[in-house]
Amino acid sequence: MKRTPENKAPLDGDTLKKIAPVICYPTGTLPAPDMDLYRTLRNNMILEDEVVVPPRDAKTFRVKAGWFFRIVSMDGPQVGDLNLWAQDDLWERFYSGKTRALHGTHLSTGDQMWSSFPFMRPMATITHDTLDWYGFDAYGAGVHDVIGTRCDPYTGKLLSGKEYHYCCHSNLIRALADEAGVPLADAERYVHDVLNVFMCTGFTRDTHQYFMKASPVRPGDFIEFFAEIDLIGGLSTCPGGDCSSEHSSDAAECYPLKVEIYKPDTRRLAEWSSPERSGYSQSHGR
Repeated sequence: MKRTPENKAPLDGDTLKKIAPVICYPTGTLPAPDMDLYRTLRNNMILEDEVVVPPRDAKTFRVKAGWFFRIVSMDGPQVGDLNLWAQDDLWERFYSGKTRALHGTHLSTGDQMWSSFPFMRPMATITHDTLDWYGFDAYGAGVHDVIGTRCDPYTGKLLSGKEYHYCCHSNLIRALADEAGVPLADAERYVHDVLNVFMCTGFTRDTHQYFMKASPVRPGDFIEFFAEIDLIGGLSTCPGGDCSSEHSSDAAECYPLKVEIYKPDTRRLAEWSSPERSGYSQSHGR
């Protein structure tokens, strides 16, 4: 909780508070995804594979560059935690903080998921979102956030004194360990902050604490992505269910989520290529 200030404001304190903000990363020069092309590619795509993620568990999936994947609500309101990795190098992984800096706290159609340094390129572009109608509500909450980390056993142990093994962090570790054929300890080094798919979140206006509320997602809703590079995805069905009350326990009612992988008409991909990794020299001034 935020404490009562111990220091008086300076004489110009009110003036300082009234200084207008400046956007940290203006995106006017950010290369825009070709949404017209993606809409064309969506027209005749074919469902190639499906992966169903059971409640309080995680699964991995692979998507070829130039293909699409959807995360689909199935039997009831459920949120999911999404990790992405480059197929040829697990160290190239989704960077939620930089994605947030470029696109804001919540993602939707046209926003991109960016990879970590030193790669720094789009990994996936959101091409359709059936929950884009939600926008931001009276509490300041939106859907599909990049502000929460992922529910994890370390914070759970800290706050409750108990161990819980089916939080999203642990679910993703088990799934990636199986996918990569490595021990849990090795897989944990690659599991990282997520896109909270379908989760409805914001910051309280008084203490600016991260909050969650019941997700508006319903069976049939989906968020769709275009794979900009060859991807491994990891999706956890959060033990919080629709995150209307709590997580990191078995208390909430939970449902499966489905990943659908689509192949477009590859002839139409002739005018497209995967984005290059960052061109920065990595000299860092030396």
